[in-house]
Amino acid sequence: MDAKSALASSLQAALASRDERWIRRRLPDPSTSSSNSPLIDFNSNDYLSLSDSSKLRSHFLNKLAAAPDVLGSGGSRLLVNGRAHAALEDRLAEFFRADTALLFNSGFDANVGFFSCVPQAGDVVVYDEYIHASVHDGIRSSRVREAQYSFSHNSMPDLRRVLCRLREDKPALRTAQSSLFLSVESLYSMDGTFAPLQEIVDMLDEIFPMKNGYLVVDEAHSTGIYGPQGRGRVAMLGLENRVLARLHTFGKALAATGAVVVTNTLIRDYLLNYARSLIYTTSLSYANIVAADCSFDMLIDGTAQHVTFLPADISKLMMAQLSNHLLELSTYFADTLRPLLTSQNIPATLVSLPSHLQLRQSSSSHLASPIIPVLTPHPRPLSAYLLALSMNARPITWPTVPKGKDRVRVCLHAGNTKSDVDRLIKGVVAWALETMRGDVGEEVGKRERRSRQDVLNGILESKL
Repeated sequence: MDAKSALASSLQAALASRDERWIRRRLPDPSTSSSNSPLIDFNSNDYLSLSDSSKLRSHFLNKLAAAPDVLGSGGSRLLVNGRAHAALEDRLAEFFRADTALLFNSGFDANVGFFSCVPQAGDVVVYDEYIHASVHDGIRSSRVREAQYSFSHNSMPDLRRVLCRLREDKPALRTAQSSLFLSVESLYSMDGTFAPLQEIVDMLDEIFPMKNGYLVVDEAHSTGIYGPQGRGRVAMLGLENRVLARLHTFGKALAATGAVVVTNTLIRDYLLNYARSLIYTTSLSYANIVAADCSFDMLIDGTAQHVTFLPADISKLMMAQLSNHLLELSTYFADTLRPLLTSQNIPATLVSLPSHLQLRQSSSSHLASPIIPVLTPHPRPLSAYLLALSMNARPITWPTVPKGKDRVRVCLHAGNTKSDVDRLIKGVVAWALETMRGDVGEEVGKRERRSRQDVLNGILESKL
């Protein structure tokens, strides 16, 4: 392409604009993401650290060696319906206690596929303002793109306001001649907050007693961590029969690839006929299916509940559940950092925890989350400071999060130790104190003037 062409000029100008606003994305340095990276991982979605599990690795290799089909998948599911694919769907329908299940290549594809086709003309979609980009993309290509409404994040009063207004404004909703779809995430990927699922289903039943209000729950970040055998928060609360569809992904806590929508038979058949992100793509390879199947083996037989691959200094947790250890670390991090920020007189305008983490977690009914945003107007310098201390925690800025909500997103893992978390806490506090004293003020200025690729070796925010 000619560098002076109209297209090149337009693309370059758009990227330059993002540079000026400090929101240009780049791929991270591959060395920071490899399994043998010297950095402590506070970044990936590998919540249960199963990607480091020697037992899972051996189980996968043994099962792969015995599999009749390994390479490729042959095409779209509508052309080649592999026995391994069908068997995994049957298994997952039973595991998640649903009528049926349908595999997708990713959680993104699943959300796009569902929301682009299931809502019908005359229906409406309501979603939490922090809902994943994939839901937005699905709605934009649907029959209801002009009938979408958001409510303030996790605000039950605002959700009630929106639902009641729609019921009054749209007679077809009152008579159940049309439907309302409500989309939430059980655990939000950037804030680590939980949707109040029990309150939501109760509100839907109250406002739409004719049962035409349907809840769709994205369990991407809660699969494997919460609920019996890691079945998610819907199962944790016993709400399986009150949710129309649930999305579970394999690429986060389960160290695999792909996703599944668990729902009823009618919805599954409709998706097979109208979900373009399913129909017009080659399905997951047999090797991917084997990998996901192995992860569910570990959830089902309890192997994944044993901390058999963690460092020696916490070997006493050998029989503890991975998720319990993970959530204990999450509580420890918040409960230790919060008072330190106060005792060191670090202003909230420099570093703070979000409002939902302001109360002591170990003495409240709050459910711990492995996703903890460390709010700061200087996320890149803080991330770079931690990187220099061999810790990988990513800066997240607008447009991934709202303006003024910049942060370093900390993701904890079952493979982290308490000493790892202590090191992270000390790093955050040290950076804040040095910044306040001005010891690093000049360096911060240099970093902010320097190319982000040089500062962070390409480690930039992404929607994970």
